[in-house]
Amino acid sequence: MHTILSKETLAPDVVRFWIDAPPIARKRRPGQFVIIRISEQGERIPLTIADADPAAGTISLVVQGVGKSTKALNRMMPGEQILDVAGPLGQPTHIVPGMSICCIGGGIGTAVVYPIAAGVKAAGGTVTGIIGARTSDLIILSKELSAVADPCLITTDDGSVGRKGLVTDALKHLLDTGFAFDEVVAVGPLPMMRAVCDVTRPLGLKTVVSLNAIMVDGTGMCGGCRVSVNGEQKFVCVDGPEFDGHQVDFGELAARLRAYRDDEALALEQYQQRASV
Repeated sequence: MHTILSKETLAPDVVRFWIDAPPIARKRRPGQFVIIRISEQGERIPLTIADADPAAGTISLVVQGVGKSTKALNRMMPGEQILDVAGPLGQPTHIVPGMSICCIGGGIGTAVVYPIAAGVKAAGGTVTGIIGARTSDLIILSKELSAVADPCLITTDDGSVGRKGLVTDALKHLLDTGFAFDEVVAVGPLPMMRAVCDVTRPLGLKTVVSLNAIMVDGTGMCGGCRVSVNGEQKFVCVDGPEFDGHQVDFGELAARLRAYRDDEALALEQYQQRASV
């Protein structure tokens, strides 16, 4: 059992928890994740370890309530306990000391790129950040990413904060004005990651994407997170979650994500009906 120590709302339906998990806090490296269950009947939820305090024995998880299980998790309060927190899992981010990197987070994806950016900064690297969302209310962790990234640009579709436009517009602006990167890391909705790869591919600029959103059991046993990378079948949970974005078959990935959409919608509807009683 793992106790929720604090809870903070970052955006509509987005919550940051700090939970008690000493072994994970000590061993965790940027890019890794945990699998949690909130009850014996609960499904397994993969969540990136957004931050950790090894001395305090705590980890931070940022949760977007989009389905039955994540909405139920976001209703939990400090003092309550999460049944299972398994990790750290997945391959850690490959960080080269002194590297120059551009970290791009779209929506909840900012919670995934932040620990990577912090890890690169801690290794003596140079970090540039781009955060994107539809509107200002959905921008998260801008203060945290700005602390390790300089500059840190914000884009919104409606122009309510930062630059009006997409993260790809900001990336093109940086590249056009002389910024050079060893690597780009992009995490967010599939169309966003695909669009970033379309910008960087002609330049031969290495681009890493995180595909943790499609994971299920986190051990490679269920096969639900299969993805084609450079024509080979990979499992996101054990081979990733990070891959060379130029080699990912985004079309196949999008189809896989649609496979259980109806079942997920039904489960959410039933949960909301029970919660309103």
